[in-house]
Amino acid sequence: MDLERLISALGPLEVRGGAPTDITDLAYDTRAVRPGALFFCAPGETVDRHDLAGEAVERGAVALVVERPLDLDVPQLLVDSARDAMPVTADEFFERPTEELLLAGVTGTNGKTTTAYLLHSIFDAAGMRPGLIGTIESRVGGESRPAVRTTPESIDLQRTFREMLDAGDRSAVMEATSHGSVLGRLDRVRFKALAFTNLTQDHLDFHGTMDEYYEAKRRLFTEHEPAPAAAINVGDEWGRRLAEELRELDRAPLLTFGLTDEAEVCERPTSPLQGRFNHENTLAAVALARLVGVPEAAIEQGLAEAPSVPGRFESVDEGQPFSVIVDYAHTPDSLANVLRTARDLATGRLICVFGCGGDRDRGKRPEMGRIAAELADVPIVTSDNPRSEAPLAIIDEILAGMSPEPEVEPDRRAAIAKAVGLAREGDVVVIAGKGHEQGQEFADRKLPFDDREVAREALRRLGAPA
Repeated sequence: MDLERLISALGPLEVRGGAPTDITDLAYDTRAVRPGALFFCAPGETVDRHDLAGEAVERGAVALVVERPLDLDVPQLLVDSARDAMPVTADEFFERPTEELLLAGVTGTNGKTTTAYLLHSIFDAAGMRPGLIGTIESRVGGESRPAVRTTPESIDLQRTFREMLDAGDRSAVMEATSHGSVLGRLDRVRFKALAFTNLTQDHLDFHGTMDEYYEAKRRLFTEHEPAPAAAINVGDEWGRRLAEELRELDRAPLLTFGLTDEAEVCERPTSPLQGRFNHENTLAAVALARLVGVPEAAIEQGLAEAPSVPGRFESVDEGQPFSVIVDYAHTPDSLANVLRTARDLATGRLICVFGCGGDRDRGKRPEMGRIAAELADVPIVTSDNPRSEAPLAIIDEILAGMSPEPEVEPDRRAAIAKAVGLAREGDVVVIAGKGHEQGQEFADRKLPFDDREVAREALRRLGAPA
């Protein structure tokens, strides 16, 4: 694509050096630079990419987007923010893919992944040839790709949308995160419809306050053009606030859902998923499907045929006389939801293994401890992903919310083995926090670790039938 076209998309700006150039790719990471690339010198958390521009040129970059002029003999597009320029340029370079792709999104603290999988199944039943972008995986043309982050950087995101279209996809479902909103990754993404599931304490290490967290979600409904049709959970207090504000703006169709008579979509649809929280997720998928015109027969078929979601209330069965459930629950609200649902399944005790992630919102640690102490008969506190923090320091902050002091086993593998070893017929063991994840993150390494496989190994060691 001609560089002049991309310059026009960015609007009035200063261009220094060089002649008109053909751009064959976009990059923000020097490792991804190919000959003919336009490289974005966007400052990051740990590195200023202006310092890497020379390496990018050596690798084949033929032009740069910069916030300050550099002593390099290639065209340089001088902008106020290289990060803000990325989604605009990517949208133009990949020929505005979300103008062609019917895109539905799901945002909220909890329930995004399950709702996205349900809606993907509904779209598939309706013959809409859907792609998927989410926490666990992306699906392009029916093929699964591992997810790097829930909301990819804008260049990667727009590239994926274009690849979906080229592979024959005609619709897509994606999880839309608050980080993606604040960091501009979702700018120039055109949602046909967007659901708000709920807002509970999480990510305050990034957003600072719940109001700022809410605003990151709200702007996806109010600042995107065209405005997406909105499916809002009015069974959630933040959802009620959002619905009221959207009604005042009157920018796009609004359909409410939730476990309340105030909701327009509140009936109990047939779904294989258990628990009150999954009832809400199912209603969210139904509301979104109706907003984009999916026939009711396809909605019913898609829900009935929906696969289980990896690491979301996932059962681990090796023939043992008790239940083992692995779930991604890593917030106070999601942990409470999972434990209440698990309690309904138990004829014996409820045993819960959980921890909290390092380098993340510390305020939720004692609250999660309190919830586990109140709702589980045998809480076992362990490590989650400690990252750069000391595991025992994280555990101490969890214990501050618990009385009496529970079982503590910092080694997650040993904690899971302990829980399984304690379980008897009729008990339910919940292993919470990591769900589908296949690694455990420490300060200097990431070790292979899958709660589901670790639980299977522990069950087999007990002599459960294979």
